[in-house]
Order: sequence, then C-alpha cells, then structure tokens
Amino acid sequence: MRMMLKVSIPTEDGNRAIKDGTLPKAIERAMADLKPEAAYFTAEGGRRTAFIFIDMAHASDMPMVAERFFFGFNASVDMIPVMNAEDLRKGLPAAMAALAG
Repeated sequence: MRMMLKVSIPTEDGNRAIKDGTLPKAIERAMADLKPEAAYFTAEGGRRTAFIFIDMAHASDMPMVAERFFFGFNASVDMIPVMNAEDLRKGLPAAMAALAG
C-alpha cells in the first residue's frame, strides 16, 4: 500500500543532528532503505519536516520505517495511506456502485 510518511523533527534535536552529521547520513540511509516514490522536505510548524511516499507491503514494516526517526531524532511520525490518480480511477467505480446500492 502506498503510504505518506510525515516526519517532523523538533528543532533542538534537528540542530544537534545537523551539527554532528547524523541527520544527512540518516536521510541518505532512509532513502536507500525505503526507496521512496518521492520525498519532499520543508519546514512546517517550526519543525524540519519530510513528506516521504513509500510502498509498504505489510503492516509489520511499520516499526522498521518509523523507529529510525523516533530513536534517531525524537521525531513525530504519521503514516497515512494515500492514492495516486491511477488508484483513484480504479477505486471510484466500486465506491459509486456501493453508493447506488
């Protein structure tokens, strides 16, 4: 299932991780391990925030995905199932049929 990870790193923890070099290394490692469809980085609510789109095969993958950010950066992590346009096209007919029935 396609998931959007929203990873927000508290400012103090992010500052420390940039100064000691762990943040760039962790981002590189996460990109290599997770093989995201896309990844975007921004500031949101005063925190360094990443939106990372991955394919998650099993719910049991959740700890492998999230714990690196929890432990490494005291981050908050949200995992949200998302669709692309093709997924929406495939799903809408069944949704409309259910509404009509």
